[in-house]
Amino acid sequence: MLEGVYCQGVYAPPTVRIVHSGHACNVEEERYTERVYTIREGETLELTCLVTGHPRPHIRWTKTAGSVSDRFQDTSVFNETLHIAKILRHQGGRYYCKAENGLGSPAIKSIRVDVYYLDDPVVTVHQSIGEAKEQFYYERTVFLRCVANSNPPVRYSWHRGRDVLSQGSDKGVEIYEPFFTQGETKILKLKNLRPKDYANYSCIASVRNVCGIPDRRVIFRLTNKTASPSIKLLVEDPIVVNPGQTVSLVCIATGGEPPPTLTWSSTSEKLPEKSVVKDGTLTLPAITSEDAGVYSCIASNNVGNPAKKSTTIIVRALKKGRFWITPDPYHNDDNIQIGREVKISCQVEATPPEELMFSWLKNGRALRSSERMVITQTDPDISPGTTNLDIIDLKFTDFGTYTCVASLRGGGIPEISIDVNISSTTVPPSLTVPRGKSPLVVREGETVELECLVSGKPKPIILWSRADKEVLMPDGSMQMESYDGVLRIVNVSREMTGSYRCQTSQYNGFNVKPREAVVELIVQYPPAVEPAWSEVRQGLNRPVAMSCRVLRAHPSRVLRYEWRLGSRLLHAGHFDTRDETEYTVRTLTREGYGEYTCDIINEAGAGRCTFLVTGKAFAPEFYYDTYSPLWQNRPRVYGFKLQWTQMNPDAVDRIMAYRLGIRQTGQQRWWEQEIPVEGPIQKGELITYNLTELIRPEAYEVRLTPITRFGEGDFTIRMVTYSAPINPHLREFHCSFEEEPICMFTQDKNDNFDWTRQSANMENHHLSTVHIMLYNSRLKMKMATTCNASPVWSLTGNQGERWRQAKISIHPTSSFQVIFEGIRGPGIEGDIAIDDVTLEEGEFLALNVFLKPLIVERYIDSAIRQHLPLLLFSTLNIKPQKMCKFTGGFE
Repeated sequence: MLEGVYCQGVYAPPTVRIVHSGHACNVEEERYTERVYTIREGETLELTCLVTGHPRPHIRWTKTAGSVSDRFQDTSVFNETLHIAKILRHQGGRYYCKAENGLGSPAIKSIRVDVYYLDDPVVTVHQSIGEAKEQFYYERTVFLRCVANSNPPVRYSWHRGRDVLSQGSDKGVEIYEPFFTQGETKILKLKNLRPKDYANYSCIASVRNVCGIPDRRVIFRLTNKTASPSIKLLVEDPIVVNPGQTVSLVCIATGGEPPPTLTWSSTSEKLPEKSVVKDGTLTLPAITSEDAGVYSCIASNNVGNPAKKSTTIIVRALKKGRFWITPDPYHNDDNIQIGREVKISCQVEATPPEELMFSWLKNGRALRSSERMVITQTDPDISPGTTNLDIIDLKFTDFGTYTCVASLRGGGIPEISIDVNISSTTVPPSLTVPRGKSPLVVREGETVELECLVSGKPKPIILWSRADKEVLMPDGSMQMESYDGVLRIVNVSREMTGSYRCQTSQYNGFNVKPREAVVELIVQYPPAVEPAWSEVRQGLNRPVAMSCRVLRAHPSRVLRYEWRLGSRLLHAGHFDTRDETEYTVRTLTREGYGEYTCDIINEAGAGRCTFLVTGKAFAPEFYYDTYSPLWQNRPRVYGFKLQWTQMNPDAVDRIMAYRLGIRQTGQQRWWEQEIPVEGPIQKGELITYNLTELIRPEAYEVRLTPITRFGEGDFTIRMVTYSAPINPHLREFHCSFEEEPICMFTQDKNDNFDWTRQSANMENHHLSTVHIMLYNSRLKMKMATTCNASPVWSLTGNQGERWRQAKISIHPTSSFQVIFEGIRGPGIEGDIAIDDVTLEEGEFLALNVFLKPLIVERYIDSAIRQHLPLLLFSTLNIKPQKMCKFTGGFE
């Protein structure tokens, strides 16, 4: 049967509540106005966000900084349950659940996750007077410091052998926590070392077994030979090698007790992947220039300061050879002329620079420095790796090819030779832009070549850069080099429009003022329009208006538009001063449904707006806040009250029916039926349909599709899950009230007295009454009284000095609430005790309670409410007199 109830109030903004499962050590509901979830490192964190509100809110988990300032590794989680297996300490922090459904403000709740851990402690030993002596035997005072990383803060204790050391237990021992460490360490001071002070010392770090974290212990043996480490490197410093060689760095420990551990590090912090470390020896096979740097051997035994020795590896290399020609600086002329001076400079990058050697050749024959041919090497602080050849009073016979040869003194590295031709045709460069090459007009996505013609001999390297703004070139650099004067850009984009500067470099050319030219690049691109895609839902015989707007285009002055339905042209025209075009269907017919396009066109192409005009109904919105939706009237089957509202029911034609599909989880086949709808559906109308004959305890997938005369609309899917009788984790719940907190119970604040957990002797007793009642509670309950509920079990009168057992079979149809109501008799002998509350699941749910009279010196009364995770809520009430008591509803 389909039921409809108009209720605009069914739409509600979201509310949210965070519940927890997984492996929590402790959950403090309120601590400094926040919830704190404590978990041990390595356990599983599981937080569930329970929401109400209609339409069904969207849920998002996020995290902010906590124990460390890192972002939530999985960015955001868009489902109800946040699951982190094997949680790490840096994953602690505040987790937020945000729910929003478009109504009101988003609902946000948070919980702080505190990850507990305890690392192994480390003991370090120091002398009172630096490291002046190698052995502690000669020193008078020794400090043993114990440190362990932990959360919560660690507590330390010291032992000498089997004896516990404490402040004041031994005149030769002081134990204190330095102020600057804020309790993060504990120092044991041994004053005026005595023979008995040479012993095994144990530091025990403890977090008091919170989260079941055991204590951790470290032992240090102090002897008269205890000493800080010392080492020796059996290598030269620096080590100069050729590429491809294998380098072995040998480090040995020359002292230290206990024997130190040797490790290697480099300036890059991480050793090369190919490196091999064995017994203090670091081997670097097939070394390259990238492996050069400082390598350090570090010895540590936690006594005194670590010992460190370093050496530098230098890998020989020659690279980047280049030259430039400088005309006579005393004449304002960039040309080379007979009778004047000319200087040829040659530069390379050399490692190590002190091994760099230059030689000069003329036409292949060795050239020595003379009065007219002066060979010099530039000061390395001014221009490292540079040699100059000054030709004084240039003569015709000086024309020829000059060769600069660079090499390293140690050999093993190929030489670099640079040829420079000096002749009557050697002239400085000039730059021009070919005719028709500026401005260049191209379309976005094409390949373009910007060109500058360079003349002169020798031809210099051309440097390209942006002339109009400080932005990067297409390859990501500020400058790009070209040897032929051409800059080639692949897949040009609109952002590359602008001015590009080409200019000569001083290298491989004349050392004169740079020549430069500018090329303009114009990138045309099709119009960018909005909306790119839009869905329009409308019923028959109604108007439809569509609008397409230009955001940007180049060129923007000549734009035309074309409206089409499918391939059929509807309307075309040109833009005037407006930046948008509209098309209206005055009366929508069946033939009018389909895909409308608006193409806005310029020289570079077209931008398209697409409108899908459809008569499909919007999807229904399942209502998840139904009060007590599940019921069970037979043992093997159950029923479910399915409720929903229709999203925007007036947007299209009237909904005539719903197609209901249902299938068991894990099955492929859908069972379907059509549910007719009488009359129009109102916005906010809550529609109900009862699902029956569902097999317990199977879950089902339910699909709901609206149907109009257009056809089927959008469908929506939800899960229906059998949730009674109780949470699977609590199928054998038992509470004996042995420890605090009392089985997760909290005291009810709306009664006259509270329970007190205690035991007492048996005495005479007067009349007392106990009622046991049940409430259903899946949703928030309206205020109800215990007077309204019928007891499922009752016991009245003097019961003597023995325990009485109450055993009841109950048949919950959903989540439920158990009420224990005690009505005490007159006098101080009418009190009641409750113990050993048990819930056991079978064909039915069995509730076992033991009751017994109890003598106390004052009245005791309580309502203890238990929030059993997700499903079960229990409340225990005891009253001093028969009265109608309100019990507040709760989630």
